[in-house]
Amino acid sequence: MTRTATHPRRLLRSTAAVFLGFLAVVLLSIGTDQVLHVFQVYPPWGQPMWGTGLNLLALAYRCVYAVVGCYIAARLAPHAPMRHALALGVVGLVVSVAGTIAMWDFGPHWYPVALALSALPCAWLGGVLHGKWHPER
Repeated sequence: MTRTATHPRRLLRSTAAVFLGFLAVVLLSIGTDQVLHVFQVYPPWGQPMWGTGLNLLALAYRCVYAVVGCYIAARLAPHAPMRHALALGVVGLVVSVAGTIAMWDFGPHWYPVALALSALPCAWLGGVLHGKWHPER
């Protein structure tokens, strides 16, 4: 089979790798948010979180989940795992910047800015961890 004939399959696998990494980040984040709302650690949905400690908690687990999601994207990548991890980081950066603009008046300004600034370093770390644990790729 020629390289041209396999290209669409690789493109589909690349897209799926980044999408599944993104889905993991979203599901883990929303799931954790829901648990923290149910146990009343966070204020009710729709209410801003002004406490620094609660925002630091959210930032911490979102960064961990971003690393996990980028690791997943790298692990599932058909080639160039770091490139896939960083592609997901760019998606995270774009989504974070959009969220920063949309939610500017809901909570402290440093939190969404920190999310946006952490997107690419978390992606890089996910790619590095993949390379450390799976050096054959």
